[in-house]
Parts: sequence; C-alpha cells; structure tokens
Amino acid sequence: MAVDIRKPLKKYHPHLVRAAEENLNEADTVQRLIKVFEDVLGFDPMSDISRETAIKDRFVDVALKVDGTVRLLVEAKSAATVLRHKHIEQAQNYAANGNIRWVLLTNGLQWQLYHLSFEEGIESSLAFSVDLAAGVDDKGASLIALLHRQALKKGELDDYWEHRIALSPASIGRALFTEECLKFIRREIRRREGVSIDEEDLAEAVHGMLSSEAREQLGPLKIRRKPKARARASSVTVGPQAELVPDPDQGEESAPATAPGEGEAG
Repeated sequence: MAVDIRKPLKKYHPHLVRAAEENLNEADTVQRLIKVFEDVLGFDPMSDISRETAIKDRFVDVALKVDGTVRLLVEAKSAATVLRHKHIEQAQNYAANGNIRWVLLTNGLQWQLYHLSFEEGIESSLAFSVDLAAGVDDKGASLIALLHRQALKKGELDDYWEHRIALSPASIGRALFTEECLKFIRREIRRREGVSIDEEDLAEAVHGMLSSEAREQLGPLKIRRKPKARARASSVTVGPQAELVPDPDQGEESAPATAPGEGEAG
C-alpha cells in the first residue's frame, strides 16, 4: 500500500498555489518541487535527486533515483504554465536514451505521469493526471503517493500500471469479443428473453454500447475465435441419414450425430 502523503502534501500546497499566483519562473518552481520530492515523497536530496541530469549528452530538469538507479524523469514547467502533451517530447527522448519508463510533467499544481514504451518507436501513455489547484483530496494524494521513493522501490507504481492496462478498453475488449464470451451472452439472452441472437449482431450491439474513446482504443471490431482442431482420421463413415441435432446445454447446433448401428463393429 502506498504511503499516506496527505498531511505533508497539504503542508506544501499553499506554497505551490502561491507560486502559480506569483507566476514564478521555472527555476523557482523546480526549487519548490525538490522540497516536495524530499519532504513529501521521501527522496534524499543528497543521493536521490539530481538536477540538470545528463543522459547521453542531454539534460533533463530533475531525475529521481532509487538505490542509485534513475527511476523517474521530471520535466518541470513554470508554475503558471498550462501543461500540454508536447511538453514531454523532450523528456521522453531523454527517457528513451536511458531506457527509463516513467516521465513526470508538472508545474507544481498539475501532475501528469506518463508511461513510455519503446517497442515500436517511442510511445507515451498518460498513467494519471492530478490537479491540485482546488486542494488536496484523497484520490489525488493516493496517485501522487505512487511516486514516493518507497512505492517505487516496492514496485507499486508498476503494479498500478499493470492493473490499469488490464482494465483498459483494449484489454476488456479482447476478452469481451471472444467466441466463448459472446456464446455465454447469447445463452443468457435466450434464457431471459427467449430470443436467439446472431453472434455478429450481438458483437455489433455490444460494440455500439462502448464510448467513442473506448472504441478508438479497442480498434476495429473483431471476434476472436478459437483455432479449430484438426479433424482426426477415422474409418467411421457417417451415413446420409445423419443430421444436425440441437445441443440442449448449448442451444447451438452440434456436429452430425451418427445414425443407429453405424460405426459399430460388425
């Protein structure tokens, strides 16, 4: 469980608000952020916090280390700057050079954490966004607490990301639009409504229930089917009188049934 940082974060909150009101420059904003990293998030200023860190001849505003290894890069902006995704472009290039998966973009009040992947170029995904302008609430504090040194060391941030990915529209969609899942839903509809629904129609209906954002993440509708097992060679011949018979459990048509007496040893 992440460290409870609500009390120390509330202590520094007025200073962060004042920095935005006074439109402090980037250097002064970084100075206040370092105090937050030290007193709220548990980083040692002598060994864990590096300013203007060089990564392959490039410099990033702040690097946060755990046991000597950089775990998080910080791209800081002046206190009154409105954060935009383009602001992390420079930091993510640094992160790619150092194979660092996490980049924090912040102006003191807004905290935007990005997870980077390098499998096909550099791709960044927003892990969470917290706005402290209106104050410190439990949810915001719990998310920022994932950046605590102890949480990083225990892998709590990585666990959070894995859990979030598992519950993403893309992940749920891959499970939902499988042959097995759609069969289950069809059986439930038939049991409750007494109507047999076509699999394709059901898939389209479920897909239409999703938000436009979820459909975008999921991509084109596709039913994932189990690979069919190869038919086993058999000397048994199915006679012309074999017919498809309904399966009372599945409510689907089953494979051809063997006519009485056929396939038995003579």
